[in-house]
Formats: sequence, structure tokens, C-alpha cells
Amino acid sequence: MRIFKLLLLAGLASVMIAQAPASFQPVGSMSQLMVDIIYPTSDALFYVERNPPKNDRDWNLIRGAALTLAESGNLLLMGSRSRDQDRWVKDTKLMIDAGTAAFKAAQKKDMQAILDLNEQLSASCTTCHLHYRPNYGR
Repeated sequence: MRIFKLLLLAGLASVMIAQAPASFQPVGSMSQLMVDIIYPTSDALFYVERNPPKNDRDWNLIRGAALTLAESGNLLLMGSRSRDQDRWVKDTKLMIDAGTAAFKAAQKKDMQAILDLNEQLSASCTTCHLHYRPNYGR
């Protein structure tokens, strides 16, 4: 009987959590996220050789850009921004993975590792754009 009560209580708690309102509040549109956050941070990684980091301050900027890019993927998965629960999630994970790898490389101040991620990052962008941006690449 005690086990039954615990299971019932656990079940009720999970239902209450599932029904709790979301605590996030989207502010920007998808376009604003792309233009104001994702493009600048991905460009900082794509074009890192133009002005390579020379000191801790520079590396902190690269690390911050990589972290922002990776976390931006999470923003794309929130609420109404998530276009679907299949391909959108997979495509977004490509960006999160590339940004995470760049973040780890920047923490180690490993320029070659960041450069080696260029194709992975580019593929994450083009894959998603081919699926979700009308007339992309045509």
C-alpha cells in the first residue's frame, strides 16, 4: 500500500510539472536571432584567421562567441521557434555541436581546432537553411 501511494504521488507530481507554464519569454523573432546573434557569432569563428587571437582578451571574445553560438541553438528549440520535433531538432543539434566544439577549442586556445571546425559549422548552417529557408541555394 505504501508503494502504491508513493507511485501515485510521483505520478501526480509529474503531471503537475508537465502542466506548469513555461518560464521563458521569447523576445526576438527567428530572423532577429539569426541576424543579431547567430550570424555575428558564427562569422567570428568562420573568419577567425583574419584577426587571430593574440592574448587572453581576444581568446575570451572567441570563447564567448562560440558559447553564444552553441547556446543559440537552445533558443531555436524553445516554444514556437521549434518548427518541428524531428528535422528541426536534428539540424539545430548540428549547430549546437559545432558551437560546443568551438567553445572547448577556444578554452584550450587551440586555433587549429577552431579552423578544423569550419566545415562542420558551415554544414550545420547550410543543412538547416536548405530545409527551412525558402529558395535557399536556388
